[in-house]
Amino acid sequence: MAEVWHRIEMDIDALLIELHGRIAEHVGEALDGLDPALLTKSPAPGANTIGWLIWHLTRVQDHHVSELLDEEQLWVTADWAQHFGVDPDPQNTGYGHEPDEVAAIQPDGVDVLRDYYAAVAKRTEALLARTTSSDLERVVDRRWDPPVTLGVRLISVFDDDIMHAGQATYLRGLLT
Repeated sequence: MAEVWHRIEMDIDALLIELHGRIAEHVGEALDGLDPALLTKSPAPGANTIGWLIWHLTRVQDHHVSELLDEEQLWVTADWAQHFGVDPDPQNTGYGHEPDEVAAIQPDGVDVLRDYYAAVAKRTEALLARTTSSDLERVVDRRWDPPVTLGVRLISVFDDDIMHAGQATYLRGLLT
């Protein structure tokens, strides 16, 4: 059993990187070759757009991973916000957005979505590459009961991102 646990310990970073890499694949499925006019097209009044979904999943990852690293969000330290038509508010991740707030997210094009996601993903992968199984038990957020561990936070972010990337891919199919 100890040998099995040691193997898991050695491979946890690779497992997390593999899981995280699936998000980029789904983002690519939603964006590759997409007509930029479809980024802000809504399938029904008040529904999320492909541009908003990809922006939101990237914002959530940027927000949460920056907290884990105790660093500023890339959204704030770079000029990403100007490419989406909104202010660089570090709290604006899309949670609770009303239809007018969804419509306000106006990406300059497909590349800005892809590039912002790639920048955020690169920083996340650097964190994952040095994560061990014992790190996953570290409490990172005491605002919840029970407190949130690094492992739970990572799964939460990845699950949310995968769901939204899938929604964007599905929406692409509806619109095309």
